[in-house]
Amino acid sequence: MENDLKSVLAECGFGFKKKFGQNFITDKNLLSCIVAQAGVESGDTVIEIGCGAGTLTRAIAERAKKVIAFEIDTSLQPVLSKTLAGVENAEVVFKDFLKVNLSELEKEIGEYSVVANLPYYVTTPLIMKLLEESKSCKSLTVMVQEEVALRLCAKENTPDYGAITAVIALRARAEIIKKVPRTMFMPRPNVDSAVVKLTVEDGRIAVNDKELYKKVVHTAFLSRRKTLENNLVNSFKITREQAQNLLTACNIDLKARGETLSPQAFASLADELKNIL
Repeated sequence: MENDLKSVLAECGFGFKKKFGQNFITDKNLLSCIVAQAGVESGDTVIEIGCGAGTLTRAIAERAKKVIAFEIDTSLQPVLSKTLAGVENAEVVFKDFLKVNLSELEKEIGEYSVVANLPYYVTTPLIMKLLEESKSCKSLTVMVQEEVALRLCAKENTPDYGAITAVIALRARAEIIKKVPRTMFMPRPNVDSAVVKLTVEDGRIAVNDKELYKKVVHTAFLSRRKTLENNLVNSFKITREQAQNLLTACNIDLKARGETLSPQAFASLADELKNIL
C-alpha cells in the first residue's frame, strides 16, 4: 500500500507540507485495527479530522455508515479523488475543523464519533473544541504523539499529570489503546505515537460550575513549584486564611501542590471556592 500511495502522490505532484504536520499511515492492518478499537459500527457516522491521503478514511468507510473527513490542505484534492474513488459513503470537506460551527454541523448529522490521525500541531485545540463545544460526540479515537497520549491519560501524582488531564477528565474517560512506532508513518516523524480513546461520559465528575473548575485546575498548575495555597491566593484574590480554610474543608494538605489532586478533589475545591466567591 505504501508504494501504491507513493505513486499516487508522485502522479499528483504532491509535496508534504511541514506546517500541516503531514504524516500518513499506509499499513492496512494498523488502519483496520484503529477503526475496530474505536468501536465503529455499520450504523455510525464518523468525523475524521485531517484525512491526509485518505488511507484512514477508506478504512473507516469500510465499517461506518458515513464518514465526513475534514482536510485543510486543498492540494490533496487530486490525491483523494484517486485514493477514495468508488467510496460512496465518504465526504471530504476542505475546511479547517477549528473554524467549523459545531452546533450547526451536529444539527445536520446527529450523534457521531471522531476517528483521526490528528495533525500534531493542533492536537490539544482540536480535542478541547470537541469536548467543550460538542453535544453529540460519543467518543474520540485519535492518534497523537506518545508524550501527549501520556499526558491525556495520566493519573495524579505522576510527572505527566497536568491541567489538560484534569480538564479532560471532567467529560471523558481517557485510555491508551495502542502504541504506534514512528516507522509506521510516511514520511517518518521524529517521535513515536499512540492511539488514545476518549469516551464521553457527561456528568462523570459532579461539579456545580464547570468554568470555575477549569479555572481552579489552570490555577493549580500555573506555577508547579508553588503550593496550591499560594496559587489560589494569587489567582482568586482571597486571603491566606480563606485559602487555608478552603483546603482544610476539602481535606487537602495545606502544603499540597496541584499535581497531587485528583479531578474529584478539584471538583470539591471548585464547589467550596464558589461559596466563598
